[in-house]
Amino acid sequence: MLKDTKLYSILNNKCPKCHKGDFFIDTHAYNLKTFIKMHDHCYHCGELFNKEVGFYYGAMYVSYGLNIAYGVGLFLLMVLLLKLNVSIFLFSFLGLVIVLFPLTMRISRLIYINIFVSYDKTIK
Repeated sequence: MLKDTKLYSILNNKCPKCHKGDFFIDTHAYNLKTFIKMHDHCYHCGELFNKEVGFYYGAMYVSYGLNIAYGVGLFLLMVLLLKLNVSIFLFSFLGLVIVLFPLTMRISRLIYINIFVSYDKTIK
């Protein structure tokens, strides 16, 4: 995967500025005790991850968009392609959102910080 892209930082749990330091303390999204704990700053470049109090409230909007994308994709698959009942879709969607919650929360935070912090290729 291209290291100079924001997608690299998002999918690999890396610092958005240097792409070397880890963003979250635990690399596994499904360790429910530590799935949302982040480092205060990047150990490689020193980028501050907690910009200000309440900074990650904006990540809720990203999470909402991701959940809408899950719902639309599942709807297209289940109702339009497989011709299943809408109630089956609703229960499946609820299950999908619950199962993907830790992953969605981490990805939405990574997407959100990548909106504001750009990759700096001069950092070695």
